[in-house]
Amino acid sequence: MKKHKIEINLEVYDSVSELPQDIQKLMNKAQKAREDAYAPYSRFRVGAALALQSGEIIIGNNQENAAFPSGLCAERVAIFHAGATNPNATIKTMAITARSLQYKVTEPIPPCGSCRQAIAEYEIKQESPIAIYFMGETGKVAKAASIGDLLPLLFDKSYL
Repeated sequence: MKKHKIEINLEVYDSVSELPQDIQKLMNKAQKAREDAYAPYSRFRVGAALALQSGEIIIGNNQENAAFPSGLCAERVAIFHAGATNPNATIKTMAITARSLQYKVTEPIPPCGSCRQAIAEYEIKQESPIAIYFMGETGKVAKAASIGDLLPLLFDKSYL
């Protein structure tokens, strides 16, 4: 029996200032969106910004609800908004940033499992990868070239 090893490949930058200029601007939009997050329960604000192939930027932030399963993460708010308002657009890049109101977040915060699955659906739909840059409030920024780097064993329509 031959064993296969699954590896995750990420690029890691020491700070936002090391990113290409267009990605710095996208992360800045995500940071601004983060500050408008509605997170009274977790006190953990997340912002996301998507760059469409057209050049349009779509933002999202987490929206919590007292009935906890009813809330929605920033990544899904942004990607579902893009899908609803630009159904045929190609999403090129996503920037994600998180900040706690209780402690300093200095490590890159990747998308949760539900968001990874939603991003995977859009990559499959558009037949092209979405580069994902993610960070905390400050510090290092990680880049995944595609959601496959964060979700190597994704579930898709081929299993249905």
